[in-house]
Amino acid sequence: MQKNTWVRPFHRWTSIAFTVTVIATFVALAQEEPVVWVSYVPLVPLALLLFTGLYLFALPYLAKRRG
Repeated sequence: MQKNTWVRPFHRWTSIAFTVTVIATFVALAQEEPVVWVSYVPLVPLALLLFTGLYLFALPYLAKRRG
């Protein structure tokens, strides 16, 4: 369970980073000449959230299987 001690805080901080990047994307795309590549920036923290979220989701099921 030692991995769990860093996965949960990492997941929380990544969710904050995701929220900030989404807000920054809305602001950037609202400009008169929007920078289109900014719309891809939230995908990085979103991918990290996917993997850490799936891991945290599977933890109880893996614990039941072990014993």
